[in-house]
Amino acid sequence: MDKVLKILVILSLLPSNSYSSEPKDWQLGLQESVTSIMDDVVFMHNYILMPIITAISVFVLFLLFYVCIKFRESKNPNPSKTTHNTFIEIVWTLIPCLILIVIAVPSFKLLYKQDIIPKADVTVKAIGYQWYWGYEYPDQNIYFESLMIEDKDLKPGQPRLLATDTEVVVPINKIVKVLITSNDVLHAWAIPAFGVKRDAVPGRINETWFKAEKEGVYYGQCSELCGIKHAFMPITVRVVSEEKYLEWIELAKKKYAKYPDKNLITFKKDKLN
Repeated sequence: MDKVLKILVILSLLPSNSYSSEPKDWQLGLQESVTSIMDDVVFMHNYILMPIITAISVFVLFLLFYVCIKFRESKNPNPSKTTHNTFIEIVWTLIPCLILIVIAVPSFKLLYKQDIIPKADVTVKAIGYQWYWGYEYPDQNIYFESLMIEDKDLKPGQPRLLATDTEVVVPINKIVKVLITSNDVLHAWAIPAFGVKRDAVPGRINETWFKAEKEGVYYGQCSELCGIKHAFMPITVRVVSEEKYLEWIELAKKKYAKYPDKNLITFKKDKLN
C-alpha cells in the first residue's frame, strides 16, 4: 500500500518535469500530435486544406486586381454587354467540384477512422457538469470529479485555467474508449493533442477513442458554450506506463470507489462555492 501511495504522490508532482502538451504563447498551428488520429488531422490541415485555401485566396485576389485594372471605367468607356460565357460557366462549376472531391476523400477516411472504435483496452466515461467534469472507469468501479485548480493554488509547472485537482490516468499505447455525456447542458470533451473532440449531450452517450503514443500530461477544455463558467472546466489526462497505470488503478479502487459499502459517492460540489 505504501508503494502505491508513493506512486500516486509521484504522479501528482510530475508536471514540471514530464512532457506536457498545452497552448504556447504566440503559437501558430496545431499542438504536437501524440496519436495516429491527430497525425491525420495535422496532415489534412497542413498538406490538403491549407494549400488549397491559399491557392484559392491568391487566385481570387488576382482576379479582383485583374478586373479592377482591366475593366476600369477609364479604359472601358463603353462596357461589354456580354451576359453569358458557356465555357467559363462550365469551368467554374467543374473546378470547385473537383476541389471538393480532393478534400472529401481523405476527409471521409479520417471521419471513418475517428468513428470506428477498435476493441478498447480501457474505458473511461466523461460526464459534463456545470462547471466541471466527472469521470468513471466502469470496469473498475471508479468515479471521481475533476475541478480546475484556482490561481492561488497552482504549483510550479501547472498551467493556469488548464490544471485540475484530479487527473484522468491512462496507459501508453493502449486503446482508450471515452464515453461522453452531460448531466445538465451541452458540453464538449476535447484534447487537441489527441485529435479528440465530442459533444456531451444530456440523455445521450457519444463515443470517441485515442491511443496516446507518448507519456506526459495533456490538457484540454470544454469546447461548447455551456454557461457563465464555460472557460473554467478544463480537462487533464496523464499518460503513464502500463505498470504505473495498474498501480494507480489499485489505489483508485480504494480511494475513488463509486459505491463504497453500497452507498452513493459524495460529490465535491462544495468546492465550486
